[in-house]
Amino acid sequence: MTTNHKYYLNLAFRIAERNLGKTKLNPSVGTIVVKNNSVISSGVTSINGRPHAEFNALINGKNLSGSTLYTTLEPCTHYGLTPPCVNVIIKKKIKEVFYAFEDPDTRTHKKAKKILEKNKIETGLIKIDNFKNFYSSYFYNKKFRLPFVTSKIAISKDYFTINRKSKWITDKTSKKITHLLRSRSDCIFSTSKSINKDNSLLNCRIEGLNNNKPDLFIIDLKLKLKKNLLIFDMIKKRKTFIITYKENKKKISYFKKKGVKVLFIKSLNSKNDFILMLSRIYNLGYFRPFFETGLTFLNTLIKFKLLNNLYVLQNSKKLKTKGLNNVSIKYLKKIKLKKKINVNLNNDSLYKIEF
Repeated sequence: MTTNHKYYLNLAFRIAERNLGKTKLNPSVGTIVVKNNSVISSGVTSINGRPHAEFNALINGKNLSGSTLYTTLEPCTHYGLTPPCVNVIIKKKIKEVFYAFEDPDTRTHKKAKKILEKNKIETGLIKIDNFKNFYSSYFYNKKFRLPFVTSKIAISKDYFTINRKSKWITDKTSKKITHLLRSRSDCIFSTSKSINKDNSLLNCRIEGLNNNKPDLFIIDLKLKLKKNLLIFDMIKKRKTFIITYKENKKKISYFKKKGVKVLFIKSLNSKNDFILMLSRIYNLGYFRPFFETGLTFLNTLIKFKLLNNLYVLQNSKKLKTKGLNNVSIKYLKKIKLKKKINVNLNNDSLYKIEF
């Protein structure tokens, strides 16, 4: 029976993956309803966080009495903008409920089991090794009230980040990994230097996911961002912010007319400056930022210990004299590339570093 429980919880996590980064403050939860050894319903937390997954799985009107519900996170027990999920579970006469994580939200933490068992619904907590870090960002948000910062970097076998002879370090297939990571984030951070150089769109270009356009934050401390860039064509489809300390009224007026929002900061030199910036982003409702910047900015994130996850795409070939780094690679070289993710990327390898 334990094996069956884990099987169905694994299915629930696969469903939860669909809306990672799209549910705002609420975590993305997956729910499976099983009766007579068959899945009869499923649900995922809706875009922007409501309704919750359990509600979506149970509200379809089928005869769910006596069924078993598997959900990735402890069902909520408190009244917020919507009634608690334990209410609909009880109303639908669910027989058993199993979940993989207890909710760190103090309004629900360890309360679902008591309420459900009081209503004669068997309840169990079952750990799933494959997804043990699934809610790392949600737990981090709750504990520190700061965004969970993810970044990526592409390097050659000999740790160069620039190819003198080509625009790309890694294989074309690796671009899809970047687009997938973007789709699982609620905003993207870049710098005016990077965007000016590449005229990049910084959106998700994977079929089926290309409607997801995370909001964009551009760190442009001295207002060096060029005026005629492709990103300005995306403003009607996503919010775009510029973070600066430069008060150039003419240029700021131009950006505002384009629809860009301007956030002023005093400085961005110390770790405390970065934490203040991240705290401000958190208070704006962004919890899973994805930083796509050059090596200089990445070094700063590593140095100040501000990264939670780093994805490294490494090509199997050495660039030797064709390779270049604009700044020191010493911080990245200190990180051991151990946790290799098993995906087919032709000549590249993908590593995930958790800090």
